[in-house]
Amino acid sequence: MAGIGSTLSYCDSLYHYQKRETREVRVGKVGIGGPNPIRVQSMLTSDTRDTEACIAETLALVEAGCEIVRITAQTRKYAENLEHIKAGLLALGCDAPIVADIHFKPDAAMEAARWVEKVRINPGNFVDKKKFEIRDYTDEQYAEELERIEEQFVPLVRLCQERGVAMRIGTNHGSLSDRIMNRYGDTPLGMVESALEFARIARSLNYHQFVFSMKASNPKVMIEAYRLLVARLRELGGDWNYPLHLGVTEAGDGEDGRIKSAIGMGSLLADGIGDTVRVSLTEDAVHEIPVARALVDRVAKPFQEAEGRQGAIGEPGAAAFDPFSFSRRPCARIEVQGVQVGGGETVRVAVTPSQWEEVKDRTDRLGEFQPEIIWSGGVEVDPADDVAVAALNGRSEPCLVAVSDACPLDVVRAYRLLAAKLDKRHPILLKDGLSEPEQGPLPGLLRAATHLGSLLCDGIGDAVLVRNEATAEGALRLAYNILQGAGVRIFKTDYVACPSCGRTLFNLQSTTQKIRAATGHLKGVRIAVMGCIVNGPGEMADADFGYVGGAPGKINLYVGKTAVKFNIPEEEAVERLIDLIREHNRWFDPAMEAVEV
Repeated sequence: MAGIGSTLSYCDSLYHYQKRETREVRVGKVGIGGPNPIRVQSMLTSDTRDTEACIAETLALVEAGCEIVRITAQTRKYAENLEHIKAGLLALGCDAPIVADIHFKPDAAMEAARWVEKVRINPGNFVDKKKFEIRDYTDEQYAEELERIEEQFVPLVRLCQERGVAMRIGTNHGSLSDRIMNRYGDTPLGMVESALEFARIARSLNYHQFVFSMKASNPKVMIEAYRLLVARLRELGGDWNYPLHLGVTEAGDGEDGRIKSAIGMGSLLADGIGDTVRVSLTEDAVHEIPVARALVDRVAKPFQEAEGRQGAIGEPGAAAFDPFSFSRRPCARIEVQGVQVGGGETVRVAVTPSQWEEVKDRTDRLGEFQPEIIWSGGVEVDPADDVAVAALNGRSEPCLVAVSDACPLDVVRAYRLLAAKLDKRHPILLKDGLSEPEQGPLPGLLRAATHLGSLLCDGIGDAVLVRNEATAEGALRLAYNILQGAGVRIFKTDYVACPSCGRTLFNLQSTTQKIRAATGHLKGVRIAVMGCIVNGPGEMADADFGYVGGAPGKINLYVGKTAVKFNIPEEEAVERLIDLIREHNRWFDPAMEAVEV
């Protein structure tokens, strides 16, 4: 992917906000894209065969502010019950659009399209049976595979056309077909090309009522995939202006799940990309709605408002970063208060003098959340002030630089501009905000994760400062968790946990908590907790170990993408997971005085 940014662009400017213009796609009564606001979605956790439970959960989601509801339809038999769910909702006066979620079963998609307003297909498994086979495809063999896909996909497109049903062509990182994997690898480019293959078939039939998605559990991969998709759509022409559904899949639960969602989706929303969002938490689905609403209303809108305040800002001569290939901004390594900063060192965590006063006498009780730098103003500059930036660049010695609070730009654009203009010798300290703090813990968390996380995923930043938390301990915890969520500083066990749905074969929430309690001290180990085979060996992508539902009450355990233990009784599975981690020399006993992180 290196160098692709020199030929493609995903937006007109990295330094000015502009909402991406798209065509409108109608999903029942709800319009996505075009002049419509960003729509909020969620997904049922109830068994699709349980009509009453699905109706009740849908009503609760709609009351919470959900505009589009997705339901799994793993087989034709499940899909048949969508007729009764839809009829029951209409009888109660609820006309919220329903989306059928399809994996592996084209016949289930055909049945579902008779009853719902939208069908989601995954190009990686709609026709292909993933076997993790490694083989070379000749151009002729590749073309034969595309013909087979078209034969299976065309009937669904025609049915959707006839009934006015929309579609989501939703690619997931890690669940790409063997054919795509062998030609493009498990990459954002492979994700994009997989979706475009299906889009070309739809367009050949003059069907345009579809949206794209490019989901991944790794925010860096997710951001890069969406940017690359938009760049490819721009390159293909103005009539490829399809709306985008945003989501970080398997984000997890609690603060970590919210942070990871904000990093991935917030970064794209900051650039005007995204027309509908779903926050995927390993919690009851109704808890996803306030997070999605806050991202849309309290995070995305301020970027547009800041653009109206900032005035004329010229484009810098050099690019701040390559948006299609992650690499950390190079700078000199310097010493700040006895700590090495920049030059490839891990990203450091700073506190204000008042925060330091609050915790200085109890740092031994902070565990991993240690303050490393006290930032009392330091060297700060408005990056739009060319004279001030030139003076900084003229200094003989490198120094740690931050954007001044007086800067009228939004945080993301301000730091991009600083990174583009500042001499490469100088490392950069990122702030979670420049203006008044966000009111309320959830919007503040999401704003900090969006600002800091998106910049870190672009390779910008050598230290971070969180100021808009009620306590110093809260600021330190949030700073470290954002670093972990962005994948730039791993200080605890990393979990990839899918949200529950009707396919789930065990209680995801309680099981995830049980696994966390047993393994939370394994710093640097990545564990995936997947409810079923759909979200199993493929979508957990780069996890070290996997805990996957194989059948009701039975668990399969994975090392990477390879299943190594099968049909383990659920009551034994966590202990067997620990045994597996031991076998691979990744286990160590928790310290007696360990602080929970």
